[in-house]
Amino acid sequence: MIGISGCLLGKKCRYDGGHQEQPALLTLLENTAWLSICPEVEGGLPIPREPGEIKGGDGFNVWQGQAKVISAQGKNLTEAYQLGAKKAYKRLKQANIHLLILKENSPSCGSHYIYDGSFSGYKKTGVGVATAYFIQQGLTVFSENEIEEIAQWLANHPEENTDFIERNVD
Repeated sequence: MIGISGCLLGKKCRYDGGHQEQPALLTLLENTAWLSICPEVEGGLPIPREPGEIKGGDGFNVWQGQAKVISAQGKNLTEAYQLGAKKAYKRLKQANIHLLILKENSPSCGSHYIYDGSFSGYKKTGVGVATAYFIQQGLTVFSENEIEEIAQWLANHPEENTDFIERNVD
């Protein structure tokens, strides 16, 4: 079984109340068991919610106390993001999940890029808060943009397909 950002499945859990459904990814995962996560919601943030960006670094820096997640209005969201990462990880661990497909550019789930903290639409190299935590726990993380890599990983790990498949998409 694999873990996947709920918004990529079509769940309306993004900060703006929308989703980022990825039809090509859903086709790839047609015969794969998966568990949906949204670390921001699991951390207690509402839908919709104010957008957040990491200021002072990336997700690894947040865990080191060197950066913070700040809302567009200046509210410190760091604790909610960290709590959400820990709660999501607990669910992933209980399900014995080793691979995650997470939403690129997200302050929680970005695995290569995140927004730069200025709320100007600019991106920088870095990972989100949840992604950093998951990597520190030894999980493999891909973004929705890495379809070929995900397909290869799944081909090399057929044991990840089980009878449980979550399909309750909002």
